[in-house]
Amino acid sequence: MRLAHLHLPDITSFTRVANLQQTLTSRLLSHKKHLTPNPPDPTIITFSPNPVYTTGRRDLPPSNTTHSNSNGNGNILSLPPSLEPIRQILTPPQPNKPYDPKSRIAEYHPTLRGGQTTYHGPGQLVAYTILDLRRLGLTPRCHIRLLENSVIDVLREYGVRGMVTEDPGVWGELPKKITAVGVHLRRHISSYGIGLNVTEEPMWWFRQIVACGLEGRETTSLQGLGVTGVTVEEVAGMFVGKFVGRVNGDFACGDGATGEGIEEVYRVSEKDLLRE
Repeated sequence: MRLAHLHLPDITSFTRVANLQQTLTSRLLSHKKHLTPNPPDPTIITFSPNPVYTTGRRDLPPSNTTHSNSNGNGNILSLPPSLEPIRQILTPPQPNKPYDPKSRIAEYHPTLRGGQTTYHGPGQLVAYTILDLRRLGLTPRCHIRLLENSVIDVLREYGVRGMVTEDPGVWGELPKKITAVGVHLRRHISSYGIGLNVTEEPMWWFRQIVACGLEGRETTSLQGLGVTGVTVEEVAGMFVGKFVGRVNGDFACGDGATGEGIEEVYRVSEKDLLRE
């Protein structure tokens, strides 16, 4: 099979990527429902969004609605307890607002991925994998292991030893986490994925929360571990390559895996991806 890789090179709206991801997952689900002859290609989207805090299914607020407010921002967000202490720096989604590197305001997005509260933003590689796990011969647990091990392979290329614990994600050195992992599955179609810290830019934002609900743990980045001069785009390409190598090498689920291999990775534009 062929794997499409869409890399968005500029800081982008989280809403933009969420909508694109929904389009791609809907195509795969429609193929399963109607048994069309040619399944859509699996896709990995790599990007860095405007500053955003997201919550997973374990940390959703009571309601996703907003209410009128008189304090000037126009809305009162419905937030989970994990984000109440930083309400003053949060806004609803603002998909058309350009990135301001001097701003200390972040969007809040509830999502259906697994896990709790985390942060995504500039200086971080976010990679969303939209895949049919059955076609690749992956169980849900193997999929998580595949994501984690692909990150560990990337870190190794930069001389960094990555490790895993009983909690999802990858650690650069305990107690410092370098990559969060959270996915959503519907009829074995995966969405969401990983957030790998490349530079120190995300660190201030992480210090405002208890990331992933893990008290007493910290976050780190490639830069924080001594790796300098690396771009998010460079790490994105390397992650996709390591992911494909793991899939084709049967490293994710062992020698008993029976899924299809990935014969080709091709770069695709957002316009072409939406046209398919």
